[in-house]
Amino acid sequence: MKDTNISKDIIYIGADDKDLDLFESQYIVPNGISYNSYVIKDEKIAIIDTIDRRKTEEWLENLEKALQGRIPDYLVISHLEPDHAYNIENISRKYQNMTIVGNEKTFAFIPQFFNIDNLEERKLVVKEGDILDLGKHKLQFIMTPMVHWPEVMVEYEQTEKILFSADAFGKFGALDTEEDWDCEARRYYFNIVGKYGIQVQALLKKASTLDIKTICPLHGPILKEDLEHYINKYDIWSSYKPEDDGVFIACSSIYGNTLEAVKQLKEILEEKGAKKVTLTDLARDDMAEAIEDAFRYDKIIIASSSYNLGLFPPMEHFLNALKGKNYQSRKIGIIENGTWAPSAGKCMKEIVSQMKNLEVIEPMVTIKSTLNDESKKQLIELANNILN
Repeated sequence: MKDTNISKDIIYIGADDKDLDLFESQYIVPNGISYNSYVIKDEKIAIIDTIDRRKTEEWLENLEKALQGRIPDYLVISHLEPDHAYNIENISRKYQNMTIVGNEKTFAFIPQFFNIDNLEERKLVVKEGDILDLGKHKLQFIMTPMVHWPEVMVEYEQTEKILFSADAFGKFGALDTEEDWDCEARRYYFNIVGKYGIQVQALLKKASTLDIKTICPLHGPILKEDLEHYINKYDIWSSYKPEDDGVFIACSSIYGNTLEAVKQLKEILEEKGAKKVTLTDLARDDMAEAIEDAFRYDKIIIASSSYNLGLFPPMEHFLNALKGKNYQSRKIGIIENGTWAPSAGKCMKEIVSQMKNLEVIEPMVTIKSTLNDESKKQLIELANNILN
């Protein structure tokens, strides 16, 4: 278990979920996920968020242990997504005099999820810059709408200089997993938050005015050291800048001929000095990782078989996902394959044309069933042009 010790007064009460098959019913999490929740103990006690229904019993046990017989005064709701909010109703019923803290949008949404007795009398509506005084500890509220729901807010604890960052700075993976933060945080960011780069930039601007010593997200490890590294990554990701110089090849192949062609292209690119070339088979590999790599590198080549006078579905899914996540500002090459009426290239171009600042590199390569001398010459030309 990674270090969850925060301080004498601020206690981690979250839980790991290592049996979850798909996060948000769509993302593979081979090392599970953590649901993070915190308690601040002072003259007044505040709970920072609850956790997913799957770990209710463990969370309640952790909470009781942290409280040591005391009664919580406040429940702070940073984000109403069910993996963080499921136990709001449970804990509100248990502690009938506990004040529920949120912003206007929080309380607009709560009745859609929960039936909380006397909510109007129990709620405390906060806005940008408001401070909740717990005694020695003081929580400053910062509104961060659309990172990545409209009601999201983060909290800055002024005394210990802790940012409770909601889903920002989160990552896939249970806390007992030893793995590189960047990889699974990147995959988490682009697939969960990636559409909202402008809003994340606004959060980073606000955060830059604070003296932050620790970041406590709602998923993933508590960040205590080298915070500049994590903040810099978020700045790169949310401004849609490429992180690395390289070529990502995304292939959608029915019988393997298109895949064989891009394998040869990968070799050509490497021979020509490409710093990094990564290839994925969209029909078989993790789509979320493919989206992550598309954002990571500054160049992308998309290659697809034609299908029913259209586009092979894995490529269509991939490109529409990129469009939905605001993919932009890259060089892109296009390769199509078809036996009698190649249609993939036209379909890919149509979707790509709806994205921002994509430089389409010529030639668009057309393969008729299998690679031949002519189409290989086109591959070489495309490789030369995309690297220059």
